[in-house]
Amino acid sequence: MSPPFSSGIYVSRGVALLLAGLTAVLLLALVVLAALYGSCAHVQSSELDSHLVKDTSLSPPGGQEWTQPTPAHESTVGTSQDWRPPSGPWDHLRLPPWLVPLHYDLELWPRLQPDNLSTPSLTFTGRVNITVRCTVATSTLLLHSFFLNYKQVEVWGPLAPDTRNATVGRVPLENVWFALDMQYVVLDLGQSLDPGSSYELNFDFSGQVLQEGSEGLFLNLYTDEDQLRALIATQMEPTFARHVFPCFDEPALKATFNITIIHHPGYVALSNMPQLGQSHRIDVNGSRWTVTSFHTTPRMPTYLVALVICDFDYVSRTERGKEIRVWARKDDIADGYLDFAANHTGPVFSFLEDLFNISYPLPKTDIIALPTFVNGAMENWGLMIFDASLLLELDDDLPEKRAMILSILSHEVGHQWFGNLVTMSWWNNIWLNEGFASYFEVGLTNYFYPKVPRNMIFFLTVLHDILEDDHSLESRAVSTPVENFTETREINRLFDIYTYKKGACMAWMLAGFLSQHLFINALKSYLETFSYSNAEQDDLWRHIQMAIDEQSIIHLPATVKRIMDSWTHQSGFPVITLNASTGVVKQEPFYLERVENQTLLSHNSTWIVPIFWMKNGITQPLVWLDKSSMIFPGMKLSDSDSDWVILNFNVTGYYRVNYDKLGWKKLNQQLEKDPKAIPVINRLQLVSDAFALSKNNYIEIETALDLTKYIAKEDEILVWFEVLVNLINREVVYDVKNYYLYPLLKKYFLKRLNSIWTIYSAIIRENMASLQDNFLSLLPLKKFFETACWLGLEDCLQLSRELFRKWMAHPETAIPPQIEKVVLCNAIALGSNKDWDFLFNLYINKTEEQEDLFHLVHAMGCSKDPRTLNRFMEYDITVFPSRFNETNLIEVVAESEVGRYVAKDFLINNWVAVYERYGPQSLNTLVSILGRTVSTDQQVMELQQFLSTVLEEHQRIVAHAKLQEMKAENLKNKKRIARVVEWLRKNT
Repeated sequence: MSPPFSSGIYVSRGVALLLAGLTAVLLLALVVLAALYGSCAHVQSSELDSHLVKDTSLSPPGGQEWTQPTPAHESTVGTSQDWRPPSGPWDHLRLPPWLVPLHYDLELWPRLQPDNLSTPSLTFTGRVNITVRCTVATSTLLLHSFFLNYKQVEVWGPLAPDTRNATVGRVPLENVWFALDMQYVVLDLGQSLDPGSSYELNFDFSGQVLQEGSEGLFLNLYTDEDQLRALIATQMEPTFARHVFPCFDEPALKATFNITIIHHPGYVALSNMPQLGQSHRIDVNGSRWTVTSFHTTPRMPTYLVALVICDFDYVSRTERGKEIRVWARKDDIADGYLDFAANHTGPVFSFLEDLFNISYPLPKTDIIALPTFVNGAMENWGLMIFDASLLLELDDDLPEKRAMILSILSHEVGHQWFGNLVTMSWWNNIWLNEGFASYFEVGLTNYFYPKVPRNMIFFLTVLHDILEDDHSLESRAVSTPVENFTETREINRLFDIYTYKKGACMAWMLAGFLSQHLFINALKSYLETFSYSNAEQDDLWRHIQMAIDEQSIIHLPATVKRIMDSWTHQSGFPVITLNASTGVVKQEPFYLERVENQTLLSHNSTWIVPIFWMKNGITQPLVWLDKSSMIFPGMKLSDSDSDWVILNFNVTGYYRVNYDKLGWKKLNQQLEKDPKAIPVINRLQLVSDAFALSKNNYIEIETALDLTKYIAKEDEILVWFEVLVNLINREVVYDVKNYYLYPLLKKYFLKRLNSIWTIYSAIIRENMASLQDNFLSLLPLKKFFETACWLGLEDCLQLSRELFRKWMAHPETAIPPQIEKVVLCNAIALGSNKDWDFLFNLYINKTEEQEDLFHLVHAMGCSKDPRTLNRFMEYDITVFPSRFNETNLIEVVAESEVGRYVAKDFLINNWVAVYERYGPQSLNTLVSILGRTVSTDQQVMELQQFLSTVLEEHQRIVAHAKLQEMKAENLKNKKRIARVVEWLRKNT
């Protein structure tokens, strides 16, 4: 969204000439009005006769023009740009409740023509008639508008009941002006509107189609059937409808829409509803245009209004009597890339219809895959818009890609109920849309992949990421008071990991302590009650409370509202610590790099925590921790070797778990004795929690390391993955100067790897298809394979050589894509110059997708020969344009153990050429490459002296700060690694 521009008075040339001829009295009145409305466009209203009969024609009328300032249209007439309007409702983010929209008749006419795609700026015109009901007597009307120009504005009414198109009077209009900060167009009327009466607001407007990005009405240029083509599409969420037409652009202000699109006859027009009819219109140049109208929509917010003008093809399916069309470029349709999405969309709809017992209300669904769509996907009712990730290309037909497409589809289809049918009242509760759509996306993925446990899908795709990101100091609450925002763009920032993933965790936790049956029944009641309307967070809590009150099995320690408000109204999450010697359980906020006696920053930092737990392999009844500390006698452990307890059983709670020394010791003993007694999801949780707590000073690193002693008995690759990413990460791999660590890690892990390596090496060699139904097992395969080879497992290295040689000899014999990057890297690291030259020749001659090039680039950077690496970097800074212009090859080289030092020296010796090649925007990356090798003040000083000779002063300040930051991080890692080394010596 563009920033607001300075305000001023904006008038058309005609109005300026008219004013020049008026009397001195009128000129004096104009000065007074200008002082009152500094950013307004004064509208001379003598021609607006309230006794005139309303013109109901949709053809563009003549009249005055009011132009909202845009970057291309600066004010040249009027008073000082520094003048401001007096304070009023236009200073607030929320519209005043004076008008309620009932219906929009919207006509849009983008001037896109297939034979004229070189136009520097594409314009559109439009007309909208908005039927509104007045609730408070007012002579000032506010609507949202941003960068729209107005040819004519009229207000008609009051309308007779049930006769919206009846002949009525025109309400005198004195001024039209723009409050740019909050993106309003303001109408000053000559008389007040009557409460309880309905009126019609008519706007004849124009604007520009966005050439880049996806806000409002935007353009895509692309190639199809070897021709340059174009399309127009919309993205209205959250506040971009006002870029396309004047409207009441708030989610609670739902209305019905009759949409008409005027377009070139060579294009098809799509909108939320099925086509109603078509006619033709001749423009002033004699060109013929098609006028496509659509059926009336259900009541919906402006952010769901959608249209697409394109010449795509589609594939069609029918589900329960309703047509589903999936649109894309003709080439993509002909190649069958949309068949997977088309075949699965209907079953996703049916699954959710059956789950909620509420039918999808629209008569059709169009799904379109745009070549470029910054937002990724949008759930518009009846016309869902996606980017190219919806395509399943034949050479990318992998289980992971299928699961991703199902996930994206499921999320947007989930919005048809959570967001479209029932919409949050205001953006502070956007998590009611996104969080629940993310929650049901997991359930649907499990439906299509029943062999993959639902809790594992949730942990690895949702919970793991948000626990890494959320903490009590810098994150935000799920429910954020948007009313305090100072500008509209801040609403955009709510579409983040907290809304999507933490919101999903709130739903996951609710379903956990309520039971799935009770949870779904409560959601059914909520959806039925607020269908075609709006709801707030408290409405959901109330319906869940009603479901609880109607049964006698589930009992809660407080109301649903009190429990869930403790989670949604404060940032972060708790660490739950069990003292197994006493049975005392306490909670405290999770902090990054916790320090001793850290004070709580929030006056309300206690959560009401549901704790499912298991003792000695037996699931225990749910307990609640609703104070900072409580005693649960059943959690106290004896000295018996078979006595152990684990909290957050099945990982339904949104928190991490810590134990005292006795609790961790008992869990270690049980893992070494019989790990299968602890469910795999909790084995994964134990490793994840222990390493996260150790990194942030809640427990010692040795406590986390002790958990890995049993790992030879672990046959779940996902648990192995969690161990490996925490122990053999980039900091460890880069620390080649620590000669003690590598041999100890090698000795510790190689003998423990044998069992699981035997399983997965056989799968790689013989039957990768056996993992088709378990896409989660494919995700950690790359890390597992990479680590085995890095540790020097001979069979891993041999397998890499085998796969590489077969591929060299027979390129059609593809390396399994999950490990292709690792295989190529190992082959080059172990291979000859001939192998490197083979990849280099492929690289400079390859014409396929850039991702394929990246695998080659990464592999060539794995060479251990400094001369070869220097040759590669020299090529990149001397050959222009580069084959892989978006990737910094020096950064790629610096990823390897040897390459980091070679890259540093090359960078210092060729700074000017490198800096010219990658530009000023690369400075942070280049400094990071240098900083990977520093851990002492002397090393920092040497680099600072070098940078002082090549950077300007403001750049030096930033670069020096970055080096100090990296030095501190490197030192911290070295201290941690030193403790790992000491532990390995004792346990290897």
